[in-house]
Amino acid sequence: MPTAARLMAAICLAIVALVLSEQVKPLMPESTSFGRFTWLNMGLGLLAGWFVMGPRAGRGTVQGINNGLTGVFVLILWGLGVQATYEMFRLAMRNRYKDAFEALTAIFEIGAEYGLIMLTVPIGVTFLIGALISGLLTEYAEGKWR
Repeated sequence: MPTAARLMAAICLAIVALVLSEQVKPLMPESTSFGRFTWLNMGLGLLAGWFVMGPRAGRGTVQGINNGLTGVFVLILWGLGVQATYEMFRLAMRNRYKDAFEALTAIFEIGAEYGLIMLTVPIGVTFLIGALISGLLTEYAEGKWR
């Protein structure tokens, strides 16, 4: 059921995904081709906001902040998973893996590498501020436009 909280959470996480995506780009090797990287992450932000944060809104300020932290964390996990899977498929098409099991384990290795690349102070600050603002705005939307 569409609600104002779901819409607000989706918009907020899409914006957080946009900012985080643009912060990650300079950290990657120069030869990286990003293609639809930012748009895909924004789509994941919309989905995470709609399905993870939106239904959990309306429980108070502290729970709203926790909801924001959960939403942004889920966004990052989904983003790492999707981007790592895409990279694995790209490498698999170049016959880099011997069998399917090696390709599947590569998803986790690539995701861990990307996660380590993202462990910087600016991204951590964006994570926290984005989570705080997203959680509070989602709570506000739930209370205001019930």
